[in-house]
Amino acid sequence: MDFKELMNSREYDFLRENPRLGRRIILLGLGGSYAYGTNNENSDIDFRGITLNIPSDLLGLTEFEQYEDGHTDTVIYSFNKIVKLLLECNPNTIELLGLDEEQYLIKTALGQELLSHKELFLSKRAAKSFGGYAGAQLRRLQNAIARDSMPQPEKEQHIYNSVKNALEDFERNNELSGKGSIHVYIDKAENSELETEIFIDAAYKHLPLRDYRNMLHVMNNVIRDYDKIGKRNRKKDDNHLNKHAMHLIRLFMMAIDILEKGEIRTHRKDDADLLRSIRKGDFQKEDKTFSDAFYDLLADYENRLETATRNSKLPDNPDMEKVERFVEYMNRKAIDGDI
Repeated sequence: MDFKELMNSREYDFLRENPRLGRRIILLGLGGSYAYGTNNENSDIDFRGITLNIPSDLLGLTEFEQYEDGHTDTVIYSFNKIVKLLLECNPNTIELLGLDEEQYLIKTALGQELLSHKELFLSKRAAKSFGGYAGAQLRRLQNAIARDSMPQPEKEQHIYNSVKNALEDFERNNELSGKGSIHVYIDKAENSELETEIFIDAAYKHLPLRDYRNMLHVMNNVIRDYDKIGKRNRKKDDNHLNKHAMHLIRLFMMAIDILEKGEIRTHRKDDADLLRSIRKGDFQKEDKTFSDAFYDLLADYENRLETATRNSKLPDNPDMEKVERFVEYMNRKAIDGDI
């Protein structure tokens, strides 16, 4: 497929016409399965990119974090927003710095500057960020397997465990200490259609509304994902289940590359056969659970990630002085129009 020709079609006119995009875009590349090399005939086309902040974002009162076009599955992050995500080795954004050359659709001189400085964002934080995403992927996988076989109280317990783990991940990644607490628990249901039900007791003081909204969003996503699984038809359900399993292993692969080699390798061409095999369902049994071979593979990658984290030569955290100098350099270019 000619992705550059697609990018230049009418449905992507927003890339050229939106004043925050256009010539301010410094990187645009493939996302999702086409980026990983695990695409099949049903794969969506995702574009991911970075655009420079406008001067009023940097010197005035305007704010901008990202532009999303749902029709084309395109997300363009502002430079300042993506820097914050890259500092945490966020898997969904750091992968944009690890594409093959031909997978970039736009790469300006400043885009190349960012790629040339990507080591600034690599640290042992990758173990937690990729491990957290992998953990979320595993919970979705476990939820899917459990959907039909468990009675309602056990299903509720399963959702409870997932919500609790998701909240722990959220709290680790956000500075909420000292602002209060949230208690999640199971009790006799008030909903007449359920035997047991998940409840929360929340007590916060001076908590930013957006943080609270994001916390609720995390819990809602767990429940939504679980409910969606039960509503899918069998064939689609199997496809999604195997896709979760594939991405779980892919996340481990990428984290190990970062920690062992200091490399971001988004396009998994050397691992494509294994990943495609998982996606096709080669590790799934007739009862829709996964084979011992899959869990042996998972255990191996978990051990490799632990070893890679322990032996990694990467710093525990990014060198913020160097990062700040680079960000200031890029933003001065954005203000001066030297783009």
